[in-house]
Amino acid sequence: LAREQARQRRAQAAAAAAADGNSLATEVPEEAVDLAALSEQTVKLLHTALVVMGVVTAWFVWQDMTPALKMLNEVTLMQDANGQSLLRLSNVLFFLIALAGTYVVVRDVPALLELAVLQHLPLEGGVRYAISSLCRYVLLAIGVVLASVSIGIHWSNVQWLVAAISVGLGFGLQEIFANFVSGIILLFERPIRVGDIITLGDKTGVVKRIRIRATTITDWDRKEYVVPNKDLVTERLLNWTLSDQMNRIVIEVGVAYGSDTAEACRLMLECCRENPRILSDPPPIAVFDRFGDSTLNLTLRCFLPELEYRLQTIHDLHQAIDKKFREAGIEIAFPQRDLNIRALPPEWNAPLASSNGANGSNGAGVKHAAGSTN
Repeated sequence: LAREQARQRRAQAAAAAAADGNSLATEVPEEAVDLAALSEQTVKLLHTALVVMGVVTAWFVWQDMTPALKMLNEVTLMQDANGQSLLRLSNVLFFLIALAGTYVVVRDVPALLELAVLQHLPLEGGVRYAISSLCRYVLLAIGVVLASVSIGIHWSNVQWLVAAISVGLGFGLQEIFANFVSGIILLFERPIRVGDIITLGDKTGVVKRIRIRATTITDWDRKEYVVPNKDLVTERLLNWTLSDQMNRIVIEVGVAYGSDTAEACRLMLECCRENPRILSDPPPIAVFDRFGDSTLNLTLRCFLPELEYRLQTIHDLHQAIDKKFREAGIEIAFPQRDLNIRALPPEWNAPLASSNGANGSNGAGVKHAAGSTN
């Protein structure tokens, strides 16, 4: 499966590069399945299945002795006012077996489903993750219901209690329930998926896990942020890879007044054509944006097919533009400021006057007007 995933990623990268007219084939950044973890969970499930098969086999081998187990039905742990048995030892035994089976199934069956079925279907990583999570929730609900029935707890017995508890929990744990419902919405509506690059507030990172209450986002510093699901549903969210990973780079350059702006724009476009990661469709654009205080502001806009090499591409473009401008004699200007001194201490006037007189022949010095110096 790992080799097959690698081949599929290479094929997709080559197809994307050919479609873009780009000779550089890059890896597809879709989140890969953790095959080692799935394999470990599947091995645990197989071991558990072997144990269950051994128990069932022993049951059939010793079936002549099973009537002796009927004594478990004779041990009463709880009875009503009329002496009717409400809870027997056999019920408790089946309850514990149901809980243990539910734990094993919820822990390991989604991994087996991923390896045996979902890997062979034409589904994205986020869809497979959503199916596995929903399968885990359904199995957990079924296991809890079966365990409850084994000890005589039916819906008719607890429906009013559940209704009262639900109202109390609705007020006391409304944030928890809001996050739970938001997690279900994220799995069905899929505004974000595992492996997507998102920006929430001032944090940008990759979605690693979508749980019942919160979602884990790993930023570029390898820090993991646990974000409540409600924030992902109710707040404004930027998903860089929801439907298309194409993104735009904007580079602003200020050149000195008197520079050839047409030549500067041509050199900036030439830098884009020489970079193999820049897309030719949509084409890059270089424009003379506006007149600044100390510079003529130029803006370069170009597009990348994915986010993987965005920072490296910006670095390469900055270096290329700086090199070509220096070779062409185009000055990248910087802000200039004039300092006006309105008044000087009296003891400074004599030295400045003598310095002005000494440099008067070449026009240098300090100008005095109306008792102030500029």
